Amino acid sequence: MEQLIQWSDFEKIEMRVGTIIQADEFPEARKPAYRLSIDFGEFGIKKSSAQITNLYTPENLVGKRIIAVVNFPVKKIGPFESECLVLGVIGDAQGVTLLTTDLPVSNGLRIA
Repeated sequence: MEQLIQWSDFEKIEMRVGTIIQADEFPEARKPAYRLSIDFGEFGIKKSSAQITNLYTPENLVGKRIIAVVNFPVKKIGPFESECLVLGVIGDAQGVTLLTTDLPVSNGLRIA
């Protein structure tokens, strides 16, 4: 098991639901990735880079409701600025499987 954290540490992490509204190839990335634009409702549209090319295409990402950490500082990835961290399950050789919601919920809702 990893190091235990305090409840107050968990409360600092702001995970929210967002809908991917645009997904593009990211040829400048060192590892295969997509550039994503994600609508977080009242929290606005944020951009992210995600190494999820093994299981997803840009076409099947648009409209997908995902979970992301939205209170990290901006991270520069080559010419791109990533504003949030899209969450996924790191699995076997297939790649990363995105965390999604199984029922419709509003963009921007917080994960607890």
